[in-house]
Amino acid sequence: QVQLVESGGGSVQAGGSLRLSCVASGNTDYYCMAWFRQAPGKEREGVASIDSAGTTRHIDSVKGRFTISRDAAKKTLYLQMNSLKPEDTAMYYCAASVGCSIIGFLQSGWWGQGTQVTVSS
Repeated sequence: QVQLVESGGGSVQAGGSLRLSCVASGNTDYYCMAWFRQAPGKEREGVASIDSAGTTRHIDSVKGRFTISRDAAKKTLYLQMNSLKPEDTAMYYCAASVGCSIIGFLQSGWWGQGTQVTVSS
């Protein structure tokens, strides 16, 4: 059983930075970990993922601004968010899954409760 707890969200002005953290209980060393986000009225979208080997992927809209990382010893997943834009405003969720496919996360992944990020212009 995996439990995930996010923290680090908040309200910032455009151009600011935040670092999200997600602490896992249970063994997630061999799982793919990811950050998703969901804005009001929009579908949940995958933002970035990192597999057990450390290979990362970021969606185009955040490349060069967001960086996903994980610290296995601390069982913690991070999302460093720089140069934030109002369109980044959303609830951000941490997730774990056996594989890195979006379908896998949505159908059989473990999810945290989310942390709100609000970016004002």
